[in-house]
Amino acid sequence: MAGGGVGSRARAGGGSTGGRSGGPPRLLVLWCPDWPVVAAVRELGLSPLDPVAVFSANRVRACSSAARAAGVRRGLRRREAQARCADLVVVADDQGRDAREFEAVAVAVERVAVGVEVVRPGLLTLPVSGPASYFGGEERAGERIVDAVSVDTGLECQVGVADGLFAAALAARYGAVVPAGESGRFLAPLPVTELARATELTGVGADGSCVALVDLVRRLGLRTVGDFAALPSDRVSSRFGAEATRVHRLARGREERPPSPRRPPADLAIEEELDPPVDRVDTAAFVARTLAERLHVGLTAHGLACTRLAITAVTENGEELTRTWRCAEPLTVAGTADRVRWQLDGWLRAPPGERPTAGVRLLRLAPAETSPAGDFPRELWDVGGGSRQLDERAERALVRVRGMVGPDGVLAAVLGGGRGPAERVRLVPWGDPLEPRHDPGAPWPGQLPPPSPTVVPVPPTPAGLRTTAGEPVGVTGRYVLTGAPAVLVVEGEREREVVGWAGPWPVEQRWWSDDGGREARLQLVALAPEGEGGVGPSNGQDHGRGQEAFLLVRSGGAWFVEGRYE
Repeated sequence: MAGGGVGSRARAGGGSTGGRSGGPPRLLVLWCPDWPVVAAVRELGLSPLDPVAVFSANRVRACSSAARAAGVRRGLRRREAQARCADLVVVADDQGRDAREFEAVAVAVERVAVGVEVVRPGLLTLPVSGPASYFGGEERAGERIVDAVSVDTGLECQVGVADGLFAAALAARYGAVVPAGESGRFLAPLPVTELARATELTGVGADGSCVALVDLVRRLGLRTVGDFAALPSDRVSSRFGAEATRVHRLARGREERPPSPRRPPADLAIEEELDPPVDRVDTAAFVARTLAERLHVGLTAHGLACTRLAITAVTENGEELTRTWRCAEPLTVAGTADRVRWQLDGWLRAPPGERPTAGVRLLRLAPAETSPAGDFPRELWDVGGGSRQLDERAERALVRVRGMVGPDGVLAAVLGGGRGPAERVRLVPWGDPLEPRHDPGAPWPGQLPPPSPTVVPVPPTPAGLRTTAGEPVGVTGRYVLTGAPAVLVVEGEREREVVGWAGPWPVEQRWWSDDGGREARLQLVALAPEGEGGVGPSNGQDHGRGQEAFLLVRSGGAWFVEGRYE
């Protein structure tokens, strides 16, 4: 693949090497298109001409130009993508692979410029003032950097220069060098859909509100970024809410992150002597998690959140390797550990001649930039401006809580596919990708219809059903109850009188299991035990006792409470 160049929007001449006084910093951004695909092609030895698609949660995350020519697009389900392109090469998403392969690009840029910061694999940034002064202008600096990447790695890339990360990243997509102070004018004619990229670059609207905002303003007739930027700020704030106000600032060419960040105290940097030295990726992953936890304990004690992380490794032979990661959102323990692991993986697995000549004996993490955790005067939960969204203050509070209770102390529930309620829910550590365990869009014959139980015990609670005569209630091979349920007995609780039921419904899955995968579900309503109010309505016949609804499953010849409706 040939290297790219600065596009037709680029300004001739040297250009300014700094941002406006007090404005966003002047940045150069390098972008490698379709990087997840490029990384997969390089590591797996595929042909660059093959139709390749990288899938995450059964949807296309990125695809090659050959796949796009066949009709494959981002967001398509795997089955639909393969229907459009029968020869599609399917590759699983691997962020570690993306970071590992991108290290070669970062090294190539560092050979001609300093201050490289990785925003994400496929995208890096650096202050443009130094390279522009040395090479005689911003445009020439961009050309030298593109040439260096092409010569060293054989990869195609594009660069852009503008005031602020958001404008510079979009400038890279268009191959533009935007004059200082003209970021707003550069952004104005772009399609308003480009604002959706604010999330991955700056963290604005990480809960999906940015995408929803773009869809809303398009339906209101605003077609360009300039149309949205022309709206009065107070109207945007009152009509669309806080997140829209932040996007509005970006649309006007103003940086979301302040240009003079708070510098962290020197004692927040941590380092660890590794004995024996680390030369394996699995060992590096364990060390990364430990150091990440220690770093966040110190940040939490000072009420800070890290937004730029410097990772330094020193080998037995005295080699010192340093890389800085810029993050759109404050780093979590898991996010820090991932970046350290990716970086060590990239160093330790680099091609011969570029990798360290000995194992890593010292690892150092330093927060290069921090911001106060929860330094926002707004309400914790933002309910104005349309859809409900999580305030950044809550995000930072959760980061702080996670730093105190550990990486697995704060969990988020992800609803996916499955037949039973417990099978559909996956708990993931806060900050990790919210990917379901199973594809929610796949067909699930026998899936429990809504509404779902509000309480799902894990594991299911053993229970028993009896008739009025005291006989146990079972299910026949034709999925018929052997008697009318009259009494429900839940393990550890008092008996309940059954007043109604529905089912049973057959569930046939996992035919290879001992019981042939045959189960049956039953919904029933029972009176709360005497002295307990329950949650349902009462009537004159139950002496004021409330009613409770249960979801039972018959499995392996026994009943279990799979859910409660409260």
